[in-house]
Amino acid sequence: DNSAEFIPNCRTCRRQAREQSGEGDHHEGLSSDEELTPTEVDEFQKSKDNVLEDSRKIFEDVHADFCDIRKILLKFQEWKEKFPDSYCDAYISFCLPKLLNPLIRVQLISWNPLEQNFTELEEMSWFRAIEEFSDAENVSESK
Repeated sequence: DNSAEFIPNCRTCRRQAREQSGEGDHHEGLSSDEELTPTEVDEFQKSKDNVLEDSRKIFEDVHADFCDIRKILLKFQEWKEKFPDSYCDAYISFCLPKLLNPLIRVQLISWNPLEQNFTELEEMSWFRAIEEFSDAENVSESK
């Protein structure tokens, strides 16, 4: 039974509708559901700009020592060096990911790995700070 061949699929219907309306900016292989109107693009950009602006204000009222990952990790490093027993008893290695999560998320709000000129995670300052802290922690544990 070849009756299914005669039933037009959605893609064919949309293509025919585009051809009749004169829309020539469709790229084959992309779903027409993924195509945004200029109004939708403008609304998305405005919404994105608002989110980015709000994200810059999140830590406005926080003391600089507590919103900079490097400074926070230095405080933990000092604690570990001065009071290793209490540092170990507090299970800091388990607490740090939850503590740093909000700070990292704010920094990643505008990160888009699909853009051509995106910054690699390994190049970001927060990543390097955590990496240095981890290296220092491993060195002190080996001692």
